[in-house]
Amino acid sequence: MKTYYAKPGEVQRDWVLVDATDMVLGRLATRVAEILKGKTKPQYTPHVDVGDFVVVINAEKIRLTGNKAADKNYYSHSGYPGGLKEVSFERMLEKHPERIIEKAVRGMLPKNTLGRQMGKKLKVYAGPEHPHEAQNPQLIELKG
Repeated sequence: MKTYYAKPGEVQRDWVLVDATDMVLGRLATRVAEILKGKTKPQYTPHVDVGDFVVVINAEKIRLTGNKAADKNYYSHSGYPGGLKEVSFERMLEKHPERIIEKAVRGMLPKNTLGRQMGKKLKVYAGPEHPHEAQNPQLIELKG
């Protein structure tokens, strides 16, 4: 019996819709990362991007457990001396809630060309509306 390897040209990509309302950030991010990688498909191949497109709606209604909502900070550096910027979770949630999920999922994808290609298939929106109705995404219920 031979091992099956998916070829990049023969991958069938679906569109998946995930509602982030009252979901815990880390648990949502791990399941979304699995779908983007293609680990939920039987033809999963580690060196080929076989994952589906994921549309996450209601990013503004995401939650964290414990005191993390008050303690969590996001850091970025410009590369210049004194260029460290710090933004709290609460501030990020009110200004750019979609970036919270994007950063959490990006941290769970491979840090190479393949991971960047997988990250482009993630679409996150703060509210319930999204412009991907034409792709007919299937709503899936993630537990947790």
